[in-house]
Amino acid sequence: MFKVGVITVSDKGSKGEREDQGGPLIQQIVREKGWEVKASVIIPDEQKMIEQKMIEYADELGIDIIITTGGTGFSIRDVTPEATLAVVERTAPGLAEAMRLESLKVTPMAMLSRAVAGIRGKTIIINLPGSPKGVRECLNVVLPALQHGIEILHGITGECAQQRLDVHGV
Repeated sequence: MFKVGVITVSDKGSKGEREDQGGPLIQQIVREKGWEVKASVIIPDEQKMIEQKMIEYADELGIDIIITTGGTGFSIRDVTPEATLAVVERTAPGLAEAMRLESLKVTPMAMLSRAVAGIRGKTIIINLPGSPKGVRECLNVVLPALQHGIEILHGITGECAQQRLDVHGV
């Protein structure tokens, strides 16, 4: 069972001025997959705070997957991608590309997403939009790959090419 940390980034949500729907939806979806939500928090759009929480989740709690929601747009306060890039050791651009590609089928506004993904140690960090609709669309795209990515990081499985052969029976 993989351990998940959810970080909701929202100025209004952190002050109780808006009900967070993205974070609870992430938790519901990953629990349905059989993964454990180890930690969840709502914090304001403050880059250093976001970075500190990601480092805590990855380095101290040993979270396998950190999923953020919010702070990926064009607003001056949207700094989640910058915080993520500051803490990851390697980027995983295919995850964010896949989410944008799938979301573009629904709305042209998807191209305005600045979401990123990367790896810190043995933790995958991925940014999702703040809206529940965007959360669901993006998670549906990346969840199958995230499981395999964590298995590779932890040495549970090997090469992606071998996995492809096994899955497709070739």
